[in-house]
Amino acid sequence: MTQQRELQALIDAAPIGKVQWRVIICCFLVVMLDGFDTAAIGFIAPDIRAHWQLTVGDLAPLFGAGLVGLTAGALLCGPLSDRFGRKRVIELCVALFGTLSLLSAFSPDLQTLVILRFLTGLGLGGAMPNTITMTSEYLPTRRRGALVTLMFCGFTLGSAMGGIVSAQLVSGIGWEGILVLGGVLPLMLFFALLVVLPESPRWQVRHQLPQATIARTVSAMTGERHDNTHFYLKEAAAIAKGSIRQLFVGRQLPVTLMLWVVFFMSLLIIYLLSSWMPTLLNHRGIDLQQASWVTAAFQVGGTLGALALGLLMDRHNPFRVLAVSYALGAVCIVMIGLSENGLWMMALAIFGTGVGISGSQVGLNALTAMLYPTQSRATGVSWANAIGRCGAIVGSLSGGVMMAMNFSFNMLFFIIAVPAAINAVILTLLTIVTRPPAPVPDALPRAGVVND
Repeated sequence: MTQQRELQALIDAAPIGKVQWRVIICCFLVVMLDGFDTAAIGFIAPDIRAHWQLTVGDLAPLFGAGLVGLTAGALLCGPLSDRFGRKRVIELCVALFGTLSLLSAFSPDLQTLVILRFLTGLGLGGAMPNTITMTSEYLPTRRRGALVTLMFCGFTLGSAMGGIVSAQLVSGIGWEGILVLGGVLPLMLFFALLVVLPESPRWQVRHQLPQATIARTVSAMTGERHDNTHFYLKEAAAIAKGSIRQLFVGRQLPVTLMLWVVFFMSLLIIYLLSSWMPTLLNHRGIDLQQASWVTAAFQVGGTLGALALGLLMDRHNPFRVLAVSYALGAVCIVMIGLSENGLWMMALAIFGTGVGISGSQVGLNALTAMLYPTQSRATGVSWANAIGRCGAIVGSLSGGVMMAMNFSFNMLFFIIAVPAAINAVILTLLTIVTRPPAPVPDALPRAGVVND
């Protein structure tokens, strides 16, 4: 006799076993290599400049092409993942950015390298949000926030490795060697993913794959046999054709638009500070070596903040946790400007900014995956990341604009704190917008969207 079992209830009841950790580790390695590639280009830029005798301005298209590619990749790969599967799209993206990074090492001129960096960005931009979606769909609700943020810390680790490895090796193997390394490692991971990475069980159920296929996936997760089980999802049927349209239907519309604002503001701050902090500190008379160590406090704070916020989000209302965190980030940004004459106070303020802003961004990725149903989850996460990349572009450019306008050091950081304060307000409002509607008395229960 065939049993009817709700899939998310089974996932929630199951322990975190080998299959779940395998997915977490696979996705951790993907975002780590993503971070490695993203960070390495900044450290090899001086070598590229010397190789072709370029000016600093000539390098701007190189950085811009990568950011535009990241945005386009996130926009394109979310709907593809919702249609063709998380596993296939992640593997495709890893193969794409690995192959194109390898080809970039043999660029004959800057124009070719710019084109290849754009194409590399397509793979990088598509991989990151899909790892968030894949990981979230394998985890029980009670542990999802903490473990998704743990997985995404691979990006921070990869960024740190990209900087350290590039700085140590570029003098010996040149910028070409760094790009070869950034291509070979993803291609090795690609072949491993073909064998090791499973498909999302929620996507399998949503796309009505054979029950035997779904049963094998669920049995591996739960350790129990489900040969005679029909799996279903407690989600409303798709009310609009196409995962993109579903982002703007009914109550999803205000959620989507508010999330986009938060992503835009968050990545604007992160990229503005990452791009311009050493220069800003150097203008205040702090030498570049000290500035690099002080700036590193931002990444350390982001990693520790992400882990702490993930745990808090599993125990408390995640919107309120992130709202408080962004408010803390806004205060710490202001403190950077006020502590211009105290290096240790400045480092502490930058650390707090990393906790409040960079840590919240990782938590925000985990939260976004919870807000959309299976049929549009990858699209929702990917498009939010794409809007955030637009904020990253604005942030990278706005630091130079504000410096050209001769704002004082204090005023610069007062201005940078404003987007963080806006995010704190919007996340507080999202607590209200996402509140389940009150049940209608004396009426039959209605089917509602459960975004597990």
